[in-house]
Amino acid sequence: MKTRTRVLTGTAVAVALGAGALGAVSANAAPASAPAAAPAAVAKKDGDKKNFTTTTHLTIDAATRAAQAALDAAEQENQKVTVAVVDRNGNTIVTLRGDGAGPQSYESAQRKAYTAVSWNAPTSVLAGRLAQAPNLKDIPGTLFLGGGTPVQADGAPVAGVGVAGAPSGDLDEKFAKAGVDALAK
Repeated sequence: MKTRTRVLTGTAVAVALGAGALGAVSANAAPASAPAAAPAAVAKKDGDKKNFTTTTHLTIDAATRAAQAALDAAEQENQKVTVAVVDRNGNTIVTLRGDGAGPQSYESAQRKAYTAVSWNAPTSVLAGRLAQAPNLKDIPGTLFLGGGTPVQADGAPVAGVGVAGAPSGDLDEKFAKAGVDALAK
C-alpha cells in the first residue's frame, strides 16, 4: 500500500472510531429516563362540589326525534321548513332541511334555536323585548323572530329547537314547540 493510501485509510479509521466514541459518550450523558409527569388532579370520590358541576344534555337520539317531530308538524301543514336543535352551549346537534325549504332557512333555524336556549325563552317573547332593549339584536348569532323554543330540564335550558321557513314566526314557533313536546312522550 502506498503511503498516501495508508494515511487516508488511517485517518478514516480514526475519524470513525472518534465519532463512535463521541456518540457513546453523548448517549451516556443523557439522563437514564425522562422525568415523571406531574400527577393529574383527581376529583375526590365523594365529589368536589367546589370545582365541578353536572349538566344535562340531549342525546343525539332525542335531538333527532325533536327535529323530526317539528319537521313532520310543518309538513302536515304543507310548510317547507328547516329545523335545528342546538345544545346548551349553542352548538348544533342536528339540522333537518325539509324538501323545498329556502336557503335562508338553514342559518335562521340555527340562530333561532341558539337565541331560545341562550335566554331560556321562546323567541317570539324575546322579539317583544326588542322595544325596550334594541341592542339585543346586535348580539352575534341571535335572531329575534318567532320560531325558537327552549328545551328545559328542571326549569333550566338544556337545548333549543329552531324552525325557519314558514310564512310567519307564529307557525315556525308552533312547529318548534311540536319538537319540544315530542321529547315529553
